[in-house]
Amino acid sequence: MEGRQRRSFTDDYKRQAVDLVASSGRSIGSVAKELGLRDSVLRRWVELRGAGREPTAAARRPTTQATLPSADHAAEIARLQRENERLRMERDILKNRPAGWCACAA
Repeated sequence: MEGRQRRSFTDDYKRQAVDLVASSGRSIGSVAKELGLRDSVLRRWVELRGAGREPTAAARRPTTQATLPSADHAAEIARLQRENERLRMERDILKNRPAGWCACAA
């Protein structure tokens, strides 16, 4: 029985993944899924980064600041999510178009 080959990640990649969790306000699970990682791996990176010398953006925030986004932020996030979905659909349509098809030929 063959086991899965263990992947290795650079310190820079780990730092960027942890920063994405801190700056996006999304859960570790959703970011891990987007990056193709297991939740436990990204959670460990976040915990190690928090215990390390360089604090994440979330750790630098004042503790008195509200962590929930305001109504304006929530509306902007929702708008961007809708736009992102529309752009993904357009990309998928363009990927699947027949060979030789050109929108400029009329």
